[in-house]
Amino acid sequence: MKIGVDIGGSHIAIAVVDTKGKIIEKIEKRFTSRERKNFKKSIEEYITEHANQLMQEYHITEMGIAMPGWSENGVILFGGNLDLKGYPIIERLQEKVNLPIKIRNDAKCAAIAENAYGCLKGYDRSIFLTLGTGIGGAAFIDNQLLTAGIRPGYEFGHMVIQRNGISCNCGRRGCFERYASMKVFKDNLRNALNLDETASGEELLEIIRRNNSENRNYEAIENVISEYIENLSTGILNLINIFEPKIIGIGGSFVYFEDVLLERLKEKVGREDIKIETAILGNDAGMIGAVL
Repeated sequence: MKIGVDIGGSHIAIAVVDTKGKIIEKIEKRFTSRERKNFKKSIEEYITEHANQLMQEYHITEMGIAMPGWSENGVILFGGNLDLKGYPIIERLQEKVNLPIKIRNDAKCAAIAENAYGCLKGYDRSIFLTLGTGIGGAAFIDNQLLTAGIRPGYEFGHMVIQRNGISCNCGRRGCFERYASMKVFKDNLRNALNLDETASGEELLEIIRRNNSENRNYEAIENVISEYIENLSTGILNLINIFEPKIIGIGGSFVYFEDVLLERLKEKVGREDIKIETAILGNDAGMIGAVL
């Protein structure tokens, strides 16, 4: 068995994964604001404590880590929204955990897991998108993950869909993720409804469902959804034209909004020959893919 770790900006999860991709045990937590101030130390301490504990309970042969950005030789070169540039994470962990350790981009890990055990299984040409704070992605041709060397590559979120559009953290303007991430969707919905940032995704989803069930057709909600679907479908159609996949899998928090967004997306994309499905493995996908 192996240990899979998924590191995010405010959350970490560690799991024991068996040879069939099943999670045997999972431990997770959200970091406090104090822990995030010394994020490297918090990561090291949490992984070390629980990995060594799990090694006493199970026969563990390896550890895999999924996290934003990319690394080379165990050193993080870019950590996405995490301030971890230059951090030799594998070297630090191997001083305290006696295991081989590998690290990979979290979106790629999720895609690999979905390709092996989830919504992409059985398809030889596919695309996977993670819609969350940003947009991550991966492509498979002949059932093989397409790679681009040191960097993870295939950064679909930074495909420009609006020339001279909204500024992106990557330094360009008009990137796909600045218009079609779930963060953007939720922020736009909060703004349209005059809600502050404390309004959770669950609350926003309930507002949409209530609007739909009562046939209110509330203009503010409808405008946000229509614009979001327009932007998301634009990016997806670009990817279809490049890769001609047989299926597109979508993960991230989009999955929770499936019943109010997915059918509208399929209709807008308008390609009945290409399946569009939501991820099956949920938040476990990163940990499973990290050990494959």
